[in-house]
Amino acid sequence: MTKVSVIIPALNEAGNIGGLIEETFAHVPSTMLHEVIVIDDGSSDATGAEIKALMTRYPSLRYIRHARPSGQSAAMRSGILAATGNVIATMDGDGQNDPRDIPGLVARLGNDGSKGPALVGGVRVNRQAEGSKRWASSFANWLRDALLKDNCPDTGCGIKAYKRDAYMLLPFFHGQHRYLPALYISYGHEVAYAPVNDRVRRAGVSKYTNFGRALIGIYDLIGVRWVRKRTVWPEVVERRDGSAHTPPGAA
Repeated sequence: MTKVSVIIPALNEAGNIGGLIEETFAHVPSTMLHEVIVIDDGSSDATGAEIKALMTRYPSLRYIRHARPSGQSAAMRSGILAATGNVIATMDGDGQNDPRDIPGLVARLGNDGSKGPALVGGVRVNRQAEGSKRWASSFANWLRDALLKDNCPDTGCGIKAYKRDAYMLLPFFHGQHRYLPALYISYGHEVAYAPVNDRVRRAGVSKYTNFGRALIGIYDLIGVRWVRKRTVWPEVVERRDGSAHTPPGAA
C-alpha cells in the first residue's frame, strides 16, 4: 500500500505555508496521504506559528524546527528521516508548487519489487519566474546534463515523488536535493519526469539569486560528477538470504 509522506521545507514563508498545507490536505486523496511534515529551517518570521495553528485541524500534520537555517537539503533530510510513509513527495514552501500534481507523480512510480521509476520529478510548464531566472535555469540544466548525463529537464523543480528506502541509501551533502535524479540513476534506479503546474509566489521573496546559485552549482557539479564516476552498483541476479529488501536490478 502506498503511504505518502509530504515533506515541505520552509524558511520565512509566513503567508505562503499555511495555504499550501491546507491545499495539500484538500487535494491529495486521504487514501494516499499518510502525513505532512513541515520543516521550519530556523525561520525568523511567523512561519512556525502559521504551521502550528493548523495542527489541531489536521492531526497528521507534523512540525520540525531547526535551531538555525541549515539549507534546503538538510531540511528535507530531517523530514525524510522522520517520515513513516514508504513514498516521499516534496514541495517547496513558497507555494509555487501545486499539491494537485502529487497524485499524478506518485502514480508513475514503480510498484514494490518492479523495475519502474523510483523517482518521478516534476517539469514546470508555463514558468512564472522572471526572464533572467528562466534563462539561468535553462543554462544550469544544460550544463548539469552535459556533465552528469542524467537527462533531467528541470532539476530546480521542487515537487518530486520518490521511494523512501532508495533515498536512504544515497550519500548526503549540502545541495543534495538538486541532484536526486543523478544520484538515483547512479544507484541503479529508473527515473521519470512529468509536467507540473508552476505558480506565482504569493508572499515573501526568493531565498536564491542567480549568481549565488551559479557559484554553489558549479562547486556541487564537480563533486557529484566525481561521485557518479566512483559509484558502482552491481546488478543482483539472485538472492536467497530471506531479506525482505530487494535491491535495484534484483530478479
